[in-house]
Amino acid sequence: MRDGIEKMHQVWESLVLEERVQTELPEIDFNQIVSTVFATGPFYYYLIDFFDFSVSHISNGFTQAHGVNPQEIYTVNDILALVHPDDLSLVNKAEEGASAYMQAHVGWESIKSYKFSYNFRFRNSTGAYDMYNHQSLVLTTDEHNNFVKALNIHTNISHLTTKNSYTFSIIGLNGLPSYLNLPIFDERQTESLGINNFSQREIDIIKMIAEGIDTKQIAGRLFISPETVKSHRKNIFRKAGCTRAAELVARSISEGWI
Repeated sequence: MRDGIEKMHQVWESLVLEERVQTELPEIDFNQIVSTVFATGPFYYYLIDFFDFSVSHISNGFTQAHGVNPQEIYTVNDILALVHPDDLSLVNKAEEGASAYMQAHVGWESIKSYKFSYNFRFRNSTGAYDMYNHQSLVLTTDEHNNFVKALNIHTNISHLTTKNSYTFSIIGLNGLPSYLNLPIFDERQTESLGINNFSQREIDIIKMIAEGIDTKQIAGRLFISPETVKSHRKNIFRKAGCTRAAELVARSISEGWI
């Protein structure tokens, strides 16, 4: 476990462009940010400060999830200690792969306009492990473009799946393109995946499908025709590789697409 945590720090430190500089946290409504992240299932969030790896602003739900008092959580190591030992290498590779893809294909300067998503197993209050979806959003960067403060959101998805897809997604905010289902362990495939990405309009429609809104109502909300909605739905199901709405919703939530 200790080796896995040390490797995680090595991954984060390898991404430092120049010596990281502390940043001030702007006035942020965490609940407003979290409300834009679609989460079906018990979830909580917290802030990581990568300047000193401290953890703060732990929300309600943490104790229920892990059986640990938030006052006992001081650094990111305390969070990593709750990850299944066999999944620490997965977390390392997911962080490394997402960062490399961001640098090579998106642009590191845009990091605050994207959220990162992948799944792993977390220890619950009984000592067993549940499958969780991890989503992270960088809130501040320093003068060297190093990420400094990031919001992490963890959602229990064990009611949706107990199997890991072993992929990560880089999801664009405010209409930016997304890069989905990139393999964590097989870098050879990474270059060829992530090309059938959902547009922002398609993401909005997936969210409404997940809320149980029908085609006619979606059309009314978006001020488009039902035929246009049907065309979007057809494209969404093709890109997702799904045939049923329930399958689409479960996959969208468990893999952090919405």
